[in-house]
Amino acid sequence: MAERIKSIKEINEKIKSGKVVVVTAEEMAQIVKKHGAKKASKEVDVVTTGTFSPMCSSGAFLNFGPLKPSIKAYRVWLNGVPAYAGLAAVDIYIGATEPAEDDPLNKVHPGQFRYGGGHVIQDLISGKKVELKAVAYGTDCYPKKELRKKIYLKEISDATMVNPRNSYQNYNCAINLSNKTKYTYMGVLKPNGTNVNYATAGQLSPLFNDPYFLTIGIGTRIFLGGAQGYIIGPGTQYKYDVQRAENGIPIEPAGTLMVTGNLKEMNSKWIVGVSILGYGCSLAVGIGVPIPVVNEEVARYTGVSDEEIMTRIIDYGNDYPKGEAKPLGVVSYAELKTGSIKFRGQEVQTVPVSSYKKAKEIAELLKKQIEEGDFLLTEPVAPLPGAKLIWMDS
Repeated sequence: MAERIKSIKEINEKIKSGKVVVVTAEEMAQIVKKHGAKKASKEVDVVTTGTFSPMCSSGAFLNFGPLKPSIKAYRVWLNGVPAYAGLAAVDIYIGATEPAEDDPLNKVHPGQFRYGGGHVIQDLISGKKVELKAVAYGTDCYPKKELRKKIYLKEISDATMVNPRNSYQNYNCAINLSNKTKYTYMGVLKPNGTNVNYATAGQLSPLFNDPYFLTIGIGTRIFLGGAQGYIIGPGTQYKYDVQRAENGIPIEPAGTLMVTGNLKEMNSKWIVGVSILGYGCSLAVGIGVPIPVVNEEVARYTGVSDEEIMTRIIDYGNDYPKGEAKPLGVVSYAELKTGSIKFRGQEVQTVPVSSYKKAKEIAELLKKQIEEGDFLLTEPVAPLPGAKLIWMDS
């Protein structure tokens, strides 16, 4: 591990004094290519990243009490979407992929949904009123048995986003080699390998810019949905010991993040409910992670470009539904972003599931917040599994 030349404290002092040098990951790729990692590490203090994509493993804890008379919720619905009520009396969790029970689209096309938990979360952030319905069995201390009312985000006691799995460190490139159209969380995949869909922002994606989690850990402050949030642990399905390229970048799904933030501080531009045809509901989440350039090694990793980031092509028509992931080849994000790739001698259209444009906006917005002194960096309190933070030996 390369020697550290800066500390988080020193970088924060630069932020406070207005002397910090911040660039986006897209800009850093050009700087490292032109000047090298050693010079970049001395001149650049922070690299900002961004991603905006459907992240199904997302949701929010809400507390809609206290009430008079009091109620211990047994079943709860928000705009017809079931929320989990197996917590305290008026604490609930609304999951992004939970569909509305009476969704009209599902009645016409079974298995398809127009509205779900992700849309409820967006509506709350947008300031819209949401209908809360709760039923209870009644107890001596919680006598009320039924509740129906309109709620607004600003009026409820607490609203905290807690997403179990966000910001995947690389993900599959999906193709369909069956003879039927497949409707997946990766979008519509036409038969016989007509298109491939991918879901990562490439060189702007947070975890590509620190592939070994040298600076990212538990307690890292991040941009989450327009607010300042935190990494609270490894996300579900987190993997560290995976196949990597020579530059350290995993070429298969690897690290993930569990994150949290105050829903009341978020912006509906960066938290958007989505409906994926034939799959269901989800939530598009905007995340940006600042990478402190504390040494040459980190500078080298943050200088990664789309040409250097590879991902696997997986058949979602035959293999994936069986629980298998047999790589049919690898492709770079630079190739994917051209709009087509060569696959088995044929030109195949490429379709992004995530938005690179919005990922770039997030990186730029986070850059501005740091430059203006509105966003300070944090030193993680513990590393993610398998990783070793740079300052653990300092």
